[in-house]
Amino acid sequence: MAFSAEALRKQLGKYKFRDLTVEEVTAVSRAHPNFSFSMNTYTFKDGSQKDLLNFSGTVPVKYGNSYNIPIRLWILDSHPFAPPICFLKPTANMGISVGKHVDAHGRIYLPYLQNWSHPKSTLIGLIKEMIAKFEEELPLYSLSSSDADRQSELLSYIARITEGETDIKSRSKIGGVRNGGCFNKVTVVGAGDLGIACVLAVVAKGIADKVVLLDLSEGAAKGGAMDLEIFALPNVEISKDFSASTDSKVVVLTVNSLGNAQTYLDVIQSNVDLFRGIIPAISHYSQNSVLLVASQPALSRTQCFFNCYQDKRK
Repeated sequence: MAFSAEALRKQLGKYKFRDLTVEEVTAVSRAHPNFSFSMNTYTFKDGSQKDLLNFSGTVPVKYGNSYNIPIRLWILDSHPFAPPICFLKPTANMGISVGKHVDAHGRIYLPYLQNWSHPKSTLIGLIKEMIAKFEEELPLYSLSSSDADRQSELLSYIARITEGETDIKSRSKIGGVRNGGCFNKVTVVGAGDLGIACVLAVVAKGIADKVVLLDLSEGAAKGGAMDLEIFALPNVEISKDFSASTDSKVVVLTVNSLGNAQTYLDVIQSNVDLFRGIIPAISHYSQNSVLLVASQPALSRTQCFFNCYQDKRK
């Protein structure tokens, strides 16, 4: 569909500076006619949601060869006095190269965004700097066909879990080997309230052939883990041995550690130490799994997991 400034103007009824926004977006459309524009719901880190204008497309980058890097920009309703939220939009056969300008989730960080100031800062200027930075450090790389297929299948499975489907008894194989008859195996690490809730949710939805609860607490099973043992739910295994997680398709981390923490930084360090003991074992037994960090604060723990995983690869 051809870009229409008038149609866009009607969609931006809640934008505080609608005319300025339309003017800028029109300039972007002229400079990058491959971009597509739409209104969608954006979820912020605090869980709040808002309908925002966003556009996606590719920008040309020269890094030895020429590449078209897919991006997506979300325009806040206070634009142009607030910078947009920028992400890479990799296809199934692309992997994200985490660097100084891109995090593991594909979010883009640039000096231009940090120093955003209207009217000096514009969307056109932002895209130009994005291209320049990407030409210094390419943000994406090509996956092999087997890696791409595996990633596509895993992402599809995760999407179906989060959408609450209950008929996910898929018999497709990851890695090409069937182990113990379980294709959809989910491991939950941590037997606290959150871990028990995750196990019960997975079992109730019928989205796994087998669920393993790794109880890392010392001594005999307690609380919810003991309840699970009493009820002997079908296809649920409670273990203290990491080898029970072998060939899991999804691993959910619900563990948390306060230790002798006095400050927030102490809490973070305590969890870094905890994850350093868990991640190598999990990645050893389930090398092709998707790891979901559920314990709060999820963002810092996800970064902690990523760092631990990178250390293991080195």
